[in-house]
Amino acid sequence: MLSLSVPIWAWAAFVAGVLLLLAVDLVAHRDAHVPSTKEAAAWSAVWISIGLGFGVAVWAIWGSDAGSQYLTAWVLEKSLAVDNVFVFTVILTSFAVPRELQHRVLFFGVIGALVFRAIFIALGSVAIDRFAWVLPLFGAFLLYAGIKLVVTKDAHSDPTNSRAVRWVRRRVPMTEDYHGQHFVIRQAGRWVATPLLLVLVTIEVSDIIFAVDSIPAVFGVTRDPFLVFTSNALAVLGLRALYFLLADAVHRFRYLPPGLALVLVLIGVKMLITPIWHVPSMLSLGMVLAVLGLRALYFLLADAVHRFRYLPPGLALVLVLIGVKMLITPIWHVPSLLSLGMVLVVLGGSIALSVMRTRRADAAVHEPDVDEHPAPRV
Repeated sequence: MLSLSVPIWAWAAFVAGVLLLLAVDLVAHRDAHVPSTKEAAAWSAVWISIGLGFGVAVWAIWGSDAGSQYLTAWVLEKSLAVDNVFVFTVILTSFAVPRELQHRVLFFGVIGALVFRAIFIALGSVAIDRFAWVLPLFGAFLLYAGIKLVVTKDAHSDPTNSRAVRWVRRRVPMTEDYHGQHFVIRQAGRWVATPLLLVLVTIEVSDIIFAVDSIPAVFGVTRDPFLVFTSNALAVLGLRALYFLLADAVHRFRYLPPGLALVLVLIGVKMLITPIWHVPSMLSLGMVLAVLGLRALYFLLADAVHRFRYLPPGLALVLVLIGVKMLITPIWHVPSLLSLGMVLVVLGGSIALSVMRTRRADAAVHEPDVDEHPAPRV
């Protein structure tokens, strides 16, 4: 079992680096605005570069075994983050959070996620060291979580009526409208919460639920607390940019859950067979990358087939025309240029029709509501 000798100053330096990155992000987004796709892509590239760069540093300082374990854990957390993005979309839409305020609430949501995950990782690390049965228990739980992810239908309850939301509503006085980026305001001589605080609570609860799956999964990759925490932290830091980059296209990732389910099952099996055979770190990394890569390839191919769904009829028509040509050849020889022209016209028309229908469908999906700022549901 890999156990790094990480000095206290290295832990302190990493935490300080995370706080510095959060401060830079807060200053860069101090004004409430809607991040563009270009801005979200640029920030996503920054967070991914930092995560990969840290992996290179781990590889160089502690060797290939530590480096491969970190990268496997980081890739796993980054992949699970896509599911977080879908849930964030449901929450922010249900509460009708204005787009310019979404970064603010997600920023503090990430801070809470870092704190809660640090607590869970510390507790999990202590439990694994003291009780031998904890690791197989995590493995069995991941098997259950992976199977459940496949067999459970996409059913998401209304987040505005969750237990946490009802608990807060009963105990905290609250306004009905958003008040800029404020979570609490002073009204009629007393402090009251705004709906933005309710959204923050909902996001924190949802991330705690996600951590129940992701933390055991990462412990299945590496048992070193430094690698577990750093991979989690650097994957979570990019959640906000990932949300603004993928929120409008999250429906396109419908093929990702089966891949994530298979990854969870494989890690669960690895944890269960650890007493018998220790799976090499490079093999774990290869399995995770292979599964997610194949699912991504399947997604691209399936999406291409969907976009060009009018092409098969065009190909069929081309085959019919070629057959007719062969049948009438004894009577009339069809010129080669005419044959080529017919084929190009039919295939070009099929592709053009596919593109136009797909763009029309996408425009209908993303057509904005008449009321850009509906009343928040509190």
